[in-house]
Amino acid sequence: MDFVKISSKYQLVIPRKIRKSLGIKPGELIKIITYNGRIELIPIGPIEKLNGFLKGIDTKIERDEDRI
Repeated sequence: MDFVKISSKYQLVIPRKIRKSLGIKPGELIKIITYNGRIELIPIGPIEKLNGFLKGIDTKIERDEDRI
């Protein structure tokens, strides 16, 4: 488990191990949310990273006759 210290300007540094594992680069956006008394940081990467992430998914579903 990694710990970070909040600076006097309320800033924190994401540990290198975590930045590398998530591929976070300087200037990227991170969404911050609070949930049940905790803070969660969610990296917002470029949309291009999502290209092909659903490859091989089965898109066949049974539909009612009155549906397209």
